[in-house]
Amino acid sequence: MKLQRTVAAIAMSVATLTGIASASSMSGDMMSHGALLPHVTMSPSRFSGPGVYTGAPALPVTLSMIVAGGGPAHFNALTLVKRLAGAKTGAEVASLNKKFGAAKVGTFLKVFNFVVADSLKIVTAKHVALPKTPSPNPNDGKALAGALWAAGQTGRGFNVEVLLDRAVSHPIHVQVMKDIDAKFGIAADADYHAVLTQAMHDLAAVYHFNTMGRSTSM
Repeated sequence: MKLQRTVAAIAMSVATLTGIASASSMSGDMMSHGALLPHVTMSPSRFSGPGVYTGAPALPVTLSMIVAGGGPAHFNALTLVKRLAGAKTGAEVASLNKKFGAAKVGTFLKVFNFVVADSLKIVTAKHVALPKTPSPNPNDGKALAGALWAAGQTGRGFNVEVLLDRAVSHPIHVQVMKDIDAKFGIAADADYHAVLTQAMHDLAAVYHFNTMGRSTSM
């Protein structure tokens, strides 16, 4: 029971990833002005432009992410990155360090772990009912990365805050951001969202994901 309640928490620490050269062109492709997906509005998000998801969270994906990161009691953001990026983990970390600086990437990982712990506390207090089976398989890093990429789609592109909304719900995401501000400062909160956004785009480029999180490469 405790394990089930714990599981959604780590969701917020949603995921991260790899690749680089084609990320910017893919980002442009994703920004076509299509119809918004259900429960997505173009209300302003705090750090990532328009995009708020107000529907139910995608808890099977959240559970998969938690297990992939080491489980509720031992979740570690870097463990999750290694699962998602596989052999390209080193290249991805090096790329993020080059773009943001090693200090900000280090803070990102600390904030990510805090997000998990804080989400756990909130979810436990709210007695959130969680699925018993993760989906996709948490051992399949590519499939999990695809599910996370798809969870961040608005119909008009990828938005990391929509991903976080879908992970644990919009209200819990907002509360966790306030708690990040209190513990680490607003700048660290903004960097957390920025680094996670870049990592997701990198992974999407490496795996050639479409908006459904499916690989378009052979």
